[in-house]
Amino acid sequence: MKNSLLSFFLKIEPDKKKSPFLHTLYDGFFTFAFAPNHVTKGGVHVRDGMDLKRLMFHVVIALQLCYLFGTYNIGQQHFSALGMYEGFLEGFHLKIFYGLVQILPLFVVANVVGLGIEFFYAYKKGHGIEEGFLVSGALIPLVMPPALPLWILAISVAFAVIIGKEAFGGTGMNVLNIALLSRVFIFFAYPTYISGDDCWVAGLEKIDGVWTASYNGFVTGILNPVFESFGWATYQNGLAVVDGYSGATPLSLAAKGGWEEVLTRFTPEQMFWGNIPGSIGETHKLFIILGAGFLIYLGIASWRIMVSMVFGLVITGLLFNMWNATPAMDVPWYQHFSMGSFLFAMAFMATDPVTASATNRGKLIYGFLIGTIGLVIRVLNPAYPEGWMLAILFMNVFAPLIDHFVVEGHIAKRKSRLSKLANS
Repeated sequence: MKNSLLSFFLKIEPDKKKSPFLHTLYDGFFTFAFAPNHVTKGGVHVRDGMDLKRLMFHVVIALQLCYLFGTYNIGQQHFSALGMYEGFLEGFHLKIFYGLVQILPLFVVANVVGLGIEFFYAYKKGHGIEEGFLVSGALIPLVMPPALPLWILAISVAFAVIIGKEAFGGTGMNVLNIALLSRVFIFFAYPTYISGDDCWVAGLEKIDGVWTASYNGFVTGILNPVFESFGWATYQNGLAVVDGYSGATPLSLAAKGGWEEVLTRFTPEQMFWGNIPGSIGETHKLFIILGAGFLIYLGIASWRIMVSMVFGLVITGLLFNMWNATPAMDVPWYQHFSMGSFLFAMAFMATDPVTASATNRGKLIYGFLIGTIGLVIRVLNPAYPEGWMLAILFMNVFAPLIDHFVVEGHIAKRKSRLSKLANS
């Protein structure tokens, strides 16, 4: 069966000279569907069928739990704002389908724009389609607010891929993490769509000063009739948000009033299990930890970067707790793990093998500085109560310099040993 399928695909391969664009599309699909049938030569090389596409695909698999819960949590936060279906299973179909209505367009737009640009550049350069956007296309929707306008997402993805990646030579040549570059573009170009208290809960519209539920035609015209046919609850336009509700995240509450302010709205258990507003993929901490463990087990992500990031946060958090000069400084150091996106950034962003340090000692330095700088930004910057995006991008720039000094240090030590041996 496998050989006949392979033979079929080989027969329909377009001619590279006559139809270069079709051949580019064909090559991208073919190399994704079939593992390489060749290995490196020589006794000192590793022989393996795990090419870059398959490696990237394993990262996408590690993100699936975040996608599943993120989809549910979009609906959960929407109905919490309306004071409805507070229990996990209450209104479950409404939460799941509303989450899908929000997350699927984000995923489609991010991948169509990003892959479209990569296909075009592969065609113009006359080489195979590069694989790097497989992971970026899966990460970008998870680091965005659920109600982000699609046109803003499209612009940010195009900027990140063209300026941050293709301008440097394509996959493996980019200096900055593409998913974070897409997010930071929105943060500086359209800040109201990705910061503040109003962007983290989808499906709410302010009319005459009152926030109410607002659904598009697909929800009311297609989903509602289906649910009615089963006798299930349906979506209702115009329902008012409960009095006193705020879409504030734990981080924004901590920036204003410290840990006590956070506890007025959320419990530590809520923050760990993900029943909080925030970026789509960052909320459920256990699922992120499981994804990180999966990547470490496969040897895809660096445990050195993860562990050193944890130490950087712990040491900096303890120092802030002792200082305690601002409200945000009184947040217990261990609660920073469950607030915001530290774990997600640690597992899936900082460990990007292209933009992170490559040497073992460099990874320890790189991760530790991200943990330290990220928490400094989170605690001391009142305009931006989160720090990992900026910290990782900042350290992306310095990763080559860290590796340079690490390598130079190794060379100096070896020269010193040789000198001592020569003189002995």
